[in-house]
Amino acid sequence: MANKHGSLSINSENIFPIIKKWLYSDHDIFYRELISNGCDAITKLKKLDMMGEYSLPDDYKPRVQVIVNPDEKTLKFIDNGIGMTAEEVEEYINQIAFSGATDFISKYKDKASDDQIIGHFGLGFYSAFMVADEVHIDSLSWQKDAKPVHWACDGGTEFDMEEGSWDQVGTCVTLFLNEDCLQFCNEYKAKEVLQKYCSFMPTEIWLSRENTTETQTILASEKQDTDRVIEEVKKEKEEDPDKLKIAKRPELINDPNPLWAKNPSECTKEEYVEFYRKVFMDYKEPLFWIHLNMDYPFNLKGILYFPKINMEYESIEGTIKLYNNQVFIADNIKEVIPEFLLLLKGVIDCPDLPLNVSRSALQNDGFVKKISDYITKKVADKLSGMCKTQKEEYEKYWDDIAPFIKFGCLKDDKFCQKMTDYILFKNLEGKYLTLPECLEVNKTDPDETQETAVDENGEKVEAEVVDDGAGKAEDEAVDAEGSSAEEKKEKTIYYVTDEQQQSQYINMFKAAKMDAVILPERIDQPFISQLEAKNEGIHFARIDADLTDVFKARTGKKAQEELKAQGEKIQKLVRKALKNDKLKVSVEKLKNKKVSSVLTVSEETRRMQDMMKMYGGNMDIGMFGGEGETLVLNAAHPLVAYITAHEEGDNTKLICEQLYDLAKLQNAPLSPEAMTKFITRSNEIMMLLAK
Repeated sequence: MANKHGSLSINSENIFPIIKKWLYSDHDIFYRELISNGCDAITKLKKLDMMGEYSLPDDYKPRVQVIVNPDEKTLKFIDNGIGMTAEEVEEYINQIAFSGATDFISKYKDKASDDQIIGHFGLGFYSAFMVADEVHIDSLSWQKDAKPVHWACDGGTEFDMEEGSWDQVGTCVTLFLNEDCLQFCNEYKAKEVLQKYCSFMPTEIWLSRENTTETQTILASEKQDTDRVIEEVKKEKEEDPDKLKIAKRPELINDPNPLWAKNPSECTKEEYVEFYRKVFMDYKEPLFWIHLNMDYPFNLKGILYFPKINMEYESIEGTIKLYNNQVFIADNIKEVIPEFLLLLKGVIDCPDLPLNVSRSALQNDGFVKKISDYITKKVADKLSGMCKTQKEEYEKYWDDIAPFIKFGCLKDDKFCQKMTDYILFKNLEGKYLTLPECLEVNKTDPDETQETAVDENGEKVEAEVVDDGAGKAEDEAVDAEGSSAEEKKEKTIYYVTDEQQQSQYINMFKAAKMDAVILPERIDQPFISQLEAKNEGIHFARIDADLTDVFKARTGKKAQEELKAQGEKIQKLVRKALKNDKLKVSVEKLKNKKVSSVLTVSEETRRMQDMMKMYGGNMDIGMFGGEGETLVLNAAHPLVAYITAHEEGDNTKLICEQLYDLAKLQNAPLSPEAMTKFITRSNEIMMLLAK
């Protein structure tokens, strides 16, 4: 072939600066692009063999070799694929953005599928110029009597092409690295980048350093058996131990048959766990996993792992690796992976992804939304299926996966809709209930618990019952009005946010045979708000939001009027003592005589406080001026009886303040100033007792 000199067929002489600066965000991605080209070349050659147009040698072993040479500042990418003729180099290399993959598919569209061909745009080769001052191509085509071709370009619009000396079917691309990118011919850096992008490419990738014994042996004859070569080198090392210092065998970088590409029925638990640890360097065993395997209406395979995530969702960091034909694209691409799934760890491989030119991101395509919806559906199906058929296992995992599921419900309406009946709530006894099961509790008739109240120690206490005959009549009147109040009560789910702080309320609930669920995490507040919005008639209320009749001793109409009058009188007294004119005070006769005071804060007010805190506000009930706050005093307690009888007593103000702080402590922490006053006041009270 005569020497040829010419100009690249491009529209602008500025194409290389554009490629270098704008096409790829990471310079190390040239490794991925050049190896992808090598894999494509091998795939094409194997397809030609399948179609009977070429016969592969019996000992053919497809592979891509990456050879670093720090001394010469070069990198070589060698494949034993289809190779190129001079005409094909002219067509695929000299004409920028002419994709050889597209041309091959078009030519053989009736005989071969394209599901294993990686390249699409024909620009990947030019990523080499991001790091190289000069690039050479040596190639020999599979075609009979083809002549080798040598091509060279220094990154401008000029190239040289001539007959070469490459004697193996396949291609060798040599990069002469620029001074700023010499790190890429360091074998350790090369291994790092290859493992990042090429760990699961469909063809074996071998990394070695040039001028080592094994490298030279393998290059001398591509068809030699690698294992035999390794044995020979081992023998040489035994004969000459000093050779250990210079001889290094080529290293296999990738796994061409990743676990996600296999049928789920063929995979064992041990394989899933081993794959998880290898890919994510996490040596804690995952809770469980979902193996995605879909062929229609699009190809998608993958494995999603559920790690232990028993922490607030904001601090959880997962990793979903996205692949295209086993070629790594990026981590956590939100267009295709639902946001809440980013809390998990896993891999997703979808050959149908509409990639942009750099293959580092997705084009805006409605097809991507369908993929995202499918993944969401499969996750919801897996979780709901576990709840239905493996309830004990599901309960065992719940505390760890609850933040993920709740976050998913907040972020994805379809996921929330599918999961609503399979969300678990832990009750006061540590039992897990679904949402429908929660709605079935707390239907006990208050009258059933009137005679069996218990104190905070779990001991039975006398439950005073005052009935002047009017109480029964009132109950009958309520029943006559219909069951709307009862229905409303049945759809109220009570919850606890802090089991220690709200322990008195919990004891009161247990004494009344009432139940509540434990919701201690920050995510629980927006989560229950969403459940209320999407499930008409369901209402969540913290156990200290109100005192229902079930906690009160039954009284007649006359006694109730007396309590009301007493409450109005004591409210003035307490407001004066606390210097708080907005505080609402009520007097009730509670079943448990040992409870002196209880503070309730309306659910609406408390949620407003939580919302303000979430957005950085440092506030307490006082900032609302007492709105929504009620101090309930137990008329059956001696301290309350004392302040009623001694309105102007020396210790009345002291007791009012103490009753309020005791009640508030059960609801929320005191402010530093209030706590200081509480401790000082407690000392004063003890001094009074000591006199």
